[in-house]
Amino acid sequence: MCLPLRLSTNVPGHLSLCHLLQLLLGLLQTLTVSFFFLKSSHRDILVDLIMDVLRALSSPNLDIRRKTLDIVLDLITPRNINEVVLTLKKEVVKTQSGELEKNGEYRQMLIQAIHSCAIKFPEVASTVVHLLMDFLGDSNVGSAVDVIVFVREIIETNPKLRVSIITRLLDTFYQIRAARVCTCALWIIGEYCLSLSEVGSGIATIKQCLGELPFYSVSEEEEATESSKKDNQVNSITLSSKRPAILADGTYATQSAASETTFSPPTLVQGSLTSGNLRTLLLTGDFFLGAVVACTLTKLLLRLEEVQQSKVEVNKESTRALLIMVSMLQLGQSSVLPHPIDNDSYDRIVLCIRLLCNTGDEIRKIWLQSCRQSFVQMLSEKQLQETQEIKAKAQISHAQPDDLIDFYHLKSRKGMSQLELEDAVQDDLKRATGEFVKDGDDANKLSRILQLTGFSDPVYAEAYVTVHHYDIVLDVTVINRTKETLQNLCLELATMGDLKLVERPQNYTLAPESSKQIKANIKVSSTETGVIFGNIVYETSNVHERTVVVLNDIHIDIMDYISPAVCGDVAFRTMWAEFEWENKVAVNTVIQDEKDFLDHIIKSTNMKCLTAPSALDGECGFLAANLYAKSVFGEDALVNVSIEKQADGKLSGYIRIRSKTQGIALSLGDKITLKQKGGS
Repeated sequence: MCLPLRLSTNVPGHLSLCHLLQLLLGLLQTLTVSFFFLKSSHRDILVDLIMDVLRALSSPNLDIRRKTLDIVLDLITPRNINEVVLTLKKEVVKTQSGELEKNGEYRQMLIQAIHSCAIKFPEVASTVVHLLMDFLGDSNVGSAVDVIVFVREIIETNPKLRVSIITRLLDTFYQIRAARVCTCALWIIGEYCLSLSEVGSGIATIKQCLGELPFYSVSEEEEATESSKKDNQVNSITLSSKRPAILADGTYATQSAASETTFSPPTLVQGSLTSGNLRTLLLTGDFFLGAVVACTLTKLLLRLEEVQQSKVEVNKESTRALLIMVSMLQLGQSSVLPHPIDNDSYDRIVLCIRLLCNTGDEIRKIWLQSCRQSFVQMLSEKQLQETQEIKAKAQISHAQPDDLIDFYHLKSRKGMSQLELEDAVQDDLKRATGEFVKDGDDANKLSRILQLTGFSDPVYAEAYVTVHHYDIVLDVTVINRTKETLQNLCLELATMGDLKLVERPQNYTLAPESSKQIKANIKVSSTETGVIFGNIVYETSNVHERTVVVLNDIHIDIMDYISPAVCGDVAFRTMWAEFEWENKVAVNTVIQDEKDFLDHIIKSTNMKCLTAPSALDGECGFLAANLYAKSVFGEDALVNVSIEKQADGKLSGYIRIRSKTQGIALSLGDKITLKQKGGS
């Protein structure tokens, strides 16, 4: 598809290599912006070209691949979904070759894209779910987690695939090596194994992956002297015995015999090579996984009581499951592991033991029905949230493809300053993206006008601050309030922080009681709070010395550079573990309601709450939520709010901020400290 473009200037006859590169970069930026404009305004045309867009996946650049997938996911329809999914499946198979760099990250992107396609069009799930399940044992944990989350959602939304998915999951369960993937897979087995054969296979698979009991071995001598070992912490003990003896003179005496026995410490039983992943992970001290194993066995046994008529078989399987749970508790309380079992996992396993020993109808209903209902509610809330986000992204464009676009790199540079060229670029981008100021934004414009001098100063100045992503434009209005002509009037500015003044404004002559518009362009290199300060210097005909008027400082707000964004729970946790900069802010506020305080923080920081509304319901005195935002420089800002309501009604807790760079962590922390008390 060709668009009619009218160039407003003539192309110079000779272009240097530098100018040619600038031209190409300018064209690429303009075409990229125009493409997103076309996607929103002429979507039907781009839908027919979706396979041509997918050809960009051949690029070795991950950013290009990511942008391509984002564009394609917005263009899929029932007419082209099969072709798109087929192409994505071929790309997934290519990542198994190992020839390309960063195959793991690319495969994870493809899995997420296929997941989105299957959610929008459930009929294609059957063609991809079995292929993706081959990657449950992937060395890239992120890809494996995405696959198991995809399987968990598909098995609920596509009941026809339940039998095949359960069968394939039980066959490939032993290949899983990541604990996070194992926990999710165990939950699926516990919830969706419904028939007698499926329940039996699920129990058998878990027992096989746990291996033979016990998990560690202890010698008999050590068991007899366990209490003695705890007292003196030694590995040896002296055994003595006494018996009567007859001496040569016929008298009786007591004869003593002593011997020293050395005991070996307890050792872990690793099991055979065929024993599986669950045993290996348990022996590393992952007792959260052990609690999930206990819960899964409990669900399977409760369902076995419903589908199995023979009580003998049920009691036999229950006895074996109880033995496994007790063995995990003994392993957690032994000295063979560096860290004992945590209290939460211990209580969970004990609860499962008590439940198997005494089962009630209400408890059975909670374990076999309520868990599934909560998951269904979570999926519905997620779908509703995605629908709202799609509606929020819909924009009304006010520009047409054949409107005039000025390519400023093709303009003659004679008589044009760098500031004028930058303004031309911003105007082009606004025109291409349909970003026009509406009447409702007048109040917002007034809030950006800052007074720089006092009303009694001979020169009055005020500035209108405009933030263009990487640039800050100061439109300063200078008014001569005297009856004299001001000569060599100059606006002198300086910056503090990651701000850089592009060019110094020139000198002006200002007539009595007249005004002048002066523009200053400042480059921004990072998301960090900066300060602009300076003064106005001028001369008069009566006074030969220069007069200096000091200006008020202009503080650049970090909120101008960050915007709410959405990311998955897995991606949030991954970034939280990787980012090295953390700013911990203590809660100090007069707000007494937890949800009101969270809403105030969200509004003050311009961030998106990733925690589902259902997770924030209820009145328990505690609240924990995750917030996320992204800066115009591509920086991620992660915030965790954890608060507790004290007995006196006040809130306490901490707000933790993590980012990849120091600037955004410090600036966001200062903003939260300033705003959390409930001020404006």
